[in-house]
Amino acid sequence: MKDLQKSVLGRTGLEVSRLGFGAMEIRGPRIWGGRPVTDGEAERILNAVLDAGINFIDTAYDYGLSEAYIGQFISHRRSEYILATKCGCTVVNAGDHDETPHVWTRDNLLHNIDESLRRMKTDYVDLLQLHNPSLDQTEEGNLVEVLQEIQATGKARWIGISSTLPHLTSYIESGMFDSFQIPYSALERGHETLIAKAAEAGAGTIIRGGVGRGEPGFGLGNQERWDVWEKAQLDELVDEGESRTGFLLRFTLSHPGMTTTIVGTKNPEHLAENIRIAQKGPLSASVYEEAKKRLQEQGQGPIA
Repeated sequence: MKDLQKSVLGRTGLEVSRLGFGAMEIRGPRIWGGRPVTDGEAERILNAVLDAGINFIDTAYDYGLSEAYIGQFISHRRSEYILATKCGCTVVNAGDHDETPHVWTRDNLLHNIDESLRRMKTDYVDLLQLHNPSLDQTEEGNLVEVLQEIQATGKARWIGISSTLPHLTSYIESGMFDSFQIPYSALERGHETLIAKAAEAGAGTIIRGGVGRGEPGFGLGNQERWDVWEKAQLDELVDEGESRTGFLLRFTLSHPGMTTTIVGTKNPEHLAENIRIAQKGPLSASVYEEAKKRLQEQGQGPIA
């Protein structure tokens, strides 16, 4: 089997597969309307991820069962994957589901990392990310200093942030973070220029939402977002036998500033398909530019 391409995650020097695994899909039903997941499903998908050569796994403190499943089923393979989680989270029982309010304090971040390590049965994470705070929250809580404090203990090797506009520009300019997790796809191009700026600043870039959550009817994508596909007539650019979702993944892989894109699933067949697509690599330069032009004409382009 052809190996998955790898890229260096910015200044961290970590060599990560360009197709990563987003472990939110094994969170279970109590968090954000997640789908039910059995122990067997979690065990199968996590091991299939590693068996396929995907070596970057992203999770979070508030991803329900996700961290515990990682600890239960692949902690014995810890040397095979680069592990990223997120902090600033809480999980509050709300009866038939859990709420996940963020608490931006030193005490909570210290609790988050210790609990995450306990669940995942490891003594360090490769990357600890703030889970989308505002600039004011980051400054008021001295959150970067707390991340650096955790880093100094060896519990986190590198520090990053999951963020969006309007905060992302200032975070990139600060030079404080080793990586940025950013939403992006052909159907959501707002952060396209900022991904390039983050990479130029020496940071790694982790793309979420890189397949638009999948085509409606097949995945969990939003119909309104996918309407842009129809208007831009992107079907004309898709290779014979290639799915729309496959084209989207290859579009994301074509961004020159992208290090890795995290795609989640609990279905081994979907995983195998994602890997097959990723092995095809980026779109040709001409198709990539034509797709961007058509999308721009429909109002779907970079915001800043």
